[in-house]
Amino acid sequence: MAWTSPDDLRAQVQKRWDRGELLAALVVGHAAVDVPPLVFPWRLRVVAPSSSELAQRFVEARAWASALRAGAGHYRVEERELRHREVGQHSLPEAAWVDSLDAALALIGKTADARRFATLLATTAGQQPLLVPWLARRPLQALALAAAWPRLLTVVAWLQAHPRPGIYLRQMDLPGVDTKFTEAHRGVLTELLDLALPPQAVDAAATGVGQFARRYGFADKPLRIRLRWLGAAARAPWGAGSTDIAITQAAFEALNPPVRRVFITENEVNFLALPPVPDSLVVFGAGYGFDVLARAAWLQQCAVHYWGDIDTHGFAILDQLRATLPQAQSLLMDRATLLAHADHWGHEPQPLSRELPRLHPHEAAFYDDLRYGRVQAEPLRLEQERIGFGWVQQALAALPPDGDAG
Repeated sequence: MAWTSPDDLRAQVQKRWDRGELLAALVVGHAAVDVPPLVFPWRLRVVAPSSSELAQRFVEARAWASALRAGAGHYRVEERELRHREVGQHSLPEAAWVDSLDAALALIGKTADARRFATLLATTAGQQPLLVPWLARRPLQALALAAAWPRLLTVVAWLQAHPRPGIYLRQMDLPGVDTKFTEAHRGVLTELLDLALPPQAVDAAATGVGQFARRYGFADKPLRIRLRWLGAAARAPWGAGSTDIAITQAAFEALNPPVRRVFITENEVNFLALPPVPDSLVVFGAGYGFDVLARAAWLQQCAVHYWGDIDTHGFAILDQLRATLPQAQSLLMDRATLLAHADHWGHEPQPLSRELPRLHPHEAAFYDDLRYGRVQAEPLRLEQERIGFGWVQQALAALPPDGDAG
């Protein structure tokens, strides 16, 4: 084992900085903050020459001791007296101690950073004391945000004064705060606002940065749903000839079209190429997000067919869709379709392995074959656009004519 060098001692202190412990120690003593204090003096680990190494490498050992002593200043060296029958009596470093937080910071060159954090802490304690626990938990992130921190506090204070404002982020007129700033810091603002705002000002059901506006009561741009009429164009409720449109979520909910069947597909080419089907619509899907469809009551009365890739993720999307539309049936996601298109199999890069409780028994068995590699050892995928168009037409023709799920 190598003998401890001054750089090794600095590395021991640096590790505690990297864990945020040194900065968090500055928060000790503030109300509602449970941070264990750092105890000084703090002993650093020292690996010194053994008795046999001292005899065999005496010159190196003496140079090592001199270097460790020379590096002292922000650490203190503790010596031990050693009597050796071959080299006589000598004093060697046995331990190194850091006597204070200031010494620890100076040893790794972080004094200026700590002062910046202390200023940030004082400002926060004065303006937004509810956020001090966040500084204790994420001191390094706070330090990295030092330049933006005053503006973040401004946003927090504004929302405290204007809970659930009902305006667009663009309309929040604050010095130095524009839409790009707010959107770039949605993650940290979510953590800060959850601490600083009363529960009634936060929509806890809206999670993730994509739902930041909804979570805190801002107006959000309307979601748009793209769909095609697959029946006679003259009967399309938005006018003859307008078969491919995008409408807002609210308009979709109020649509109530004269259809018995709705298809959902994740592939745009398939969305555009799906052949005519009487009294039907096709919706261009949104991956793992079907909340946009949840409040369309008319959709609950339709037969729904989901067409996705044949792979584990395709079945996971189907499983999630059924949380919103339990009557949904899979389309062209079966073993016969897979085997008929073996020349077009691809590789699924990150297959899923979790249980999917909403799959029907035959789908669950097929999903198990995919996730456990029973079809082939390598994870496979048959992308929906690789299925022959004639095969698609046959599957559509085989659907019950009355619109039942089948």
